[in-house]
Amino acid sequence: MQNSYSHSLSNNKQLTQKSVNRCFNGEQHYYSHESTSTKTSMTFSIYLPDEALAGRRCPAILYLSGLTCNADNVTHKAHFQQKCSELGMILIAPDTSPRSSEDSDVPNDERYFVGQGASYYVDATQAPWSDNFNMQSYIVDELYDLLRSEFPIHSIGVTGHSMGGHGALLLGFKFPSKFVSVSALSPVCAASESAWGQAAYTEYFGDDKALWTQADASQMIEKVGQQYSSILVDQGAADNFLAEGQLQTSKLQDACARAKQPLTLRYQAGHDHSYYFIQTVINDHIEHHWHMAQMS
Repeated sequence: MQNSYSHSLSNNKQLTQKSVNRCFNGEQHYYSHESTSTKTSMTFSIYLPDEALAGRRCPAILYLSGLTCNADNVTHKAHFQQKCSELGMILIAPDTSPRSSEDSDVPNDERYFVGQGASYYVDATQAPWSDNFNMQSYIVDELYDLLRSEFPIHSIGVTGHSMGGHGALLLGFKFPSKFVSVSALSPVCAASESAWGQAAYTEYFGDDKALWTQADASQMIEKVGQQYSSILVDQGAADNFLAEGQLQTSKLQDACARAKQPLTLRYQAGHDHSYYFIQTVINDHIEHHWHMAQMS
């Protein structure tokens, strides 16, 4: 049986529907579209509970994934659909970067933390990246407006994991008028001070350290001050990337203290950086965004 909302999307000229699967009391959809920001085709997944399928406006969460991931990883592995079904929440997972295809030759790097799959959700200023790697503009302008125009969305919160957690914190505080809530899972908290971020930013921004600062979540929070009544961050205490200094979680804690931004930071004993950790805490993050949406 096809509901009226799914039928209306099938005629949308901006979106190409790739798949639809019934999942709990809702549907898991995939779409692609041609992006003016990245000059490539971009793909995203979106979970629509039955309320949204019936045309009722629902709160949404934009989930930004980490290094090497695409829209599939969280959609297949995080098991968020049941909680979103229970609460009537929409969850959108875009790709992490533009990709090469038959129609587009996107630059890449042999390092997994630079290039395709590693956009850091910034707008690159240096060639050859600047032609396609405009993921800040893609997320907060192009995709944001497309989602609001084509789906029954009441409000949008932003979350993410690892590099995507960096993106959620950075974009949430850089564009607070767009998002009603922010959370993060194992985020890269100070990209300009991590080896991953330094490698990527050298490529995307060159030696202009002012641009590095503007793309650092902790420094952005300290700069703009409190924007939300509360943000939630979960970090696995046994995360090897935490021990290696890639995540810099203490920098986030310090920045929030200086900005007077309320922060609930939870170190989860025994947990690593994997999707098993994400499965463990994702329901708490969905509930966080649901409660914040009720107050918006």
